[in-house]
Amino acid sequence: MASSSKPKKIYDVFLSFRGADVRKNFLGHLYKALDQNGIYTFRDSEELRKGDHISAALMKAIEESCIAVIIFSEDYASSWWCLEEVAKIMECKEQKNLTVLPVFYKVDPREVRGGRKSYRRALAKHESKFGKDSEKVKRWKKALFDVGNLSGWHLTDGDESELIQSIVKKISIHLNRTHLQVAKHPVGIESQVVKLKSMFNLDSDDDVVMVGLWGPGGIGKTTLAKALYNTMFRQFEGSCFLADVRETSKGFRGLVTLQEMFLNDILLPQQRLEVSNVDEGINIIQHRLGRKKVLLLIDDVDDLRQLDALVGEGNWFGNGSRIIVTTRDRQLLTCHGIDQDHVYEVKPLGYSEAHELLRNHASPRHKKLEIRTHLVKSVLNHAKGLPLALVVLGSLLYGTTEDIWESTLKKLSRIPDKTINDVLKISYDGLDENEKEIFLHIACFFKGRAREYTKKVLDSCDLHTTVGLDILIKRSLISIEYGGLKMHDLIQAMGIDIVNQECRDDPGRRSRLWQYDDVLDVLSRDIGDCAVKAIVLEPPELKQICIGGDAFTKMRRLRLLIVRNVSFQGPMCLPNELRWFGSHGCTSWIPEFSSDPKKLVGFDMHESSITVVPKQLKEFQQLKYINFSYCKSLISMPDLSCTPNLEELDLGGCKSLVEAHESIAYHDKLQVLNLRNCSELSVFPNMLKSKNLRALHLQKCTKFERFPDIPHKLEGLKELWLEGTAIKELPQSIENLVSLKKMDLCSCKNLISLPSSIYGLQNLEELVLFDCTNLFRFPKYEDSADPMKTGLSSLRWLNLVGCNLFEVEFLENLSCFPSLEALILAWNNITSLPTSINKRDRLSLLHVESCHKLQEIPELPPLLNCLLADGCESLQKIGDLTSFHNFVHRGLSMANISPLEANFEPHRSTLSITTSHLQSGTTEL
Repeated sequence: MASSSKPKKIYDVFLSFRGADVRKNFLGHLYKALDQNGIYTFRDSEELRKGDHISAALMKAIEESCIAVIIFSEDYASSWWCLEEVAKIMECKEQKNLTVLPVFYKVDPREVRGGRKSYRRALAKHESKFGKDSEKVKRWKKALFDVGNLSGWHLTDGDESELIQSIVKKISIHLNRTHLQVAKHPVGIESQVVKLKSMFNLDSDDDVVMVGLWGPGGIGKTTLAKALYNTMFRQFEGSCFLADVRETSKGFRGLVTLQEMFLNDILLPQQRLEVSNVDEGINIIQHRLGRKKVLLLIDDVDDLRQLDALVGEGNWFGNGSRIIVTTRDRQLLTCHGIDQDHVYEVKPLGYSEAHELLRNHASPRHKKLEIRTHLVKSVLNHAKGLPLALVVLGSLLYGTTEDIWESTLKKLSRIPDKTINDVLKISYDGLDENEKEIFLHIACFFKGRAREYTKKVLDSCDLHTTVGLDILIKRSLISIEYGGLKMHDLIQAMGIDIVNQECRDDPGRRSRLWQYDDVLDVLSRDIGDCAVKAIVLEPPELKQICIGGDAFTKMRRLRLLIVRNVSFQGPMCLPNELRWFGSHGCTSWIPEFSSDPKKLVGFDMHESSITVVPKQLKEFQQLKYINFSYCKSLISMPDLSCTPNLEELDLGGCKSLVEAHESIAYHDKLQVLNLRNCSELSVFPNMLKSKNLRALHLQKCTKFERFPDIPHKLEGLKELWLEGTAIKELPQSIENLVSLKKMDLCSCKNLISLPSSIYGLQNLEELVLFDCTNLFRFPKYEDSADPMKTGLSSLRWLNLVGCNLFEVEFLENLSCFPSLEALILAWNNITSLPTSINKRDRLSLLHVESCHKLQEIPELPPLLNCLLADGCESLQKIGDLTSFHNFVHRGLSMANISPLEANFEPHRSTLSITTSHLQSGTTEL
């Protein structure tokens, strides 16, 4: 929303006084001195004091003044007019930041705030006239008390001319601290200012508060900070706005210049202070400002040294001081010790606010923006809520016709606007080489891609991606949403332009290529010193490229090559320096390499038509990632002993794959093995010894019948996915998966039993046996000789839906499942639940829906908040349900929801149960 209009300040000073006491002498001299110094002053006259209420003109004059000077004389309180003025002035002080300066003219301040002597007598008369409990009199008393506590001047028999000079000087200094120019059209500012002011806790003077505003260039940080500064700068003894700190600190004397500006703006000395070096400046700031309540706005900080030289840890200043810092780097704020509750991220404008800002700048004043809707939307889509872009584009298109709008948009799609680009590029220029490389890769290739996939690719290219992404996030250049990399379109355009600027005329001299014509141009000609480091070519439709088999070998700097929807004629020979190769779909050939040592780290040919894995894989000692998923014609799996550094192997969806190579059983570095949807897979190693394996995926391997033995304890495996396999049992040695957290046996319809050793899985948190229709019983737990030892001690979620269980005796022993939170027994043949269930004090969900033979639900545990028992036709008795405070019938099917997906509300109870058939003696609902 646009910033609402505020009362315009017409008068510099409003004078409040009791005429008979001071008009001819002190007031006259003060008014004349103010006037001679060019200070526009309002003083009331008797003509304005007519009627029973303070005149609207006086009230308006107070609201339209910057400063109110109240001259408290002996007879001041006898005038209810004066008391009304004081009350109004103090109201404006609170609501409109009016500065109030009291002058105690031959009266003690204690008389004013405490109602003594003449002030007591005057207030007593007002009480007799208006009533002792009059709200009006109470309001006057409070106003007198509050203003009597303010810092001002106290004159007894001193020199009045000196006092007047002091007052004029104070007012002059105060008026020199003017409002900062915010924006021509401050759209969306006011609501954010309100939110930010709450962070400052302005009512407290107990400490110093620092607040940081961060976001990308052009997002409006400075505009917002200046608007915030304007709302409160008059509440401080001194205030300073240090603009463009990043640029100023690079100049002659750098930080020293900033320290001098700060000191001179706050102290306003008659002779300008000069600082010799940063250390001296720090000492002067601490010494001269250590007791002052100051407001400081430090704009566009990009180096921790700037904050260290200007504000230290904040304790250099008097209590009540407030510091505002704007930056593109969130980490800088954290490193300086600003806690997260005082860090504010400035976000792009919403659609309606962006539309309003564009209209304000693109349309002549008081004239409707008469441009077709689709063109306006195109500009808004281009700007993506970035205020700088909206202002620049609006001004660029001001008063122009539709054809100019269309032409401008076409130009911007190819060449970013320089004004916008220069601002955004500042963030890029401040990056180290590692982060610059990562940023350009994301801008050109990986925007919208999964973070983990991008990390693998870029790590393979010798980049330090984890720290790089973290820095880019903190510098507001990228963000992570739902695991994907996000980047503002204009920031992406800036990155692409940086690459294009490397050489606009010759793509072979650029570091990155992604356009089909550029790639074809480079591959089709004999190039000398090729600068290309990365090619990612993914046209929306299938493209044919006819080039020589050695076209890529000329690219000695090429590290990354990913192609999709591209068909090459015959096998290609790739350079040995290549780190990541990806060819998705269409390809039936395996790339060739020369005989030199290979440096390939990632080999991704998913959805291709290959039938066998190349024998030369043994030459790739650095390979970490192999992805041949959904290669439906692939019949054999590679020998992993040829790739000793392999960490991930993805063969999911290889429907022709029959055998898993023996080498997976003992590979030292393999962490993830994905064989899901390999419907023909029937041969698997008899033993599993891969000590670093973290996740094993065998879902929907419908011919996989035997799970391997685990002869030794495996510390690595945390997830085991066996959904829909043909296994009949698990080995007793399953307990050697000592780190296992999740085991999914959903729809294993041949599974007959589970070994009792399953209770030895002390770290298992989730066990899913949904739809294991032949699993008629769950093993009982045999108490351990060790009284401290329990079975499945970490299990929180047990899903036994549709397992045809006839009894649940295994639940009676409280030595197993001590951490159980969700018990799902729906669609089983059980007739009762153990009475000990009420002692499972962590159980929050019990699901027994459609247990048609269930006759009784015993007393329930104290923390249960969800009971689902619809379709239990034989149910005759339900235990005490008084622990349920809210009975909400919710027909949920909880059978196959994982604990990560379930969202239980601990303070809301859920009951879903059919009650019409219950016999006498049942609990009344």
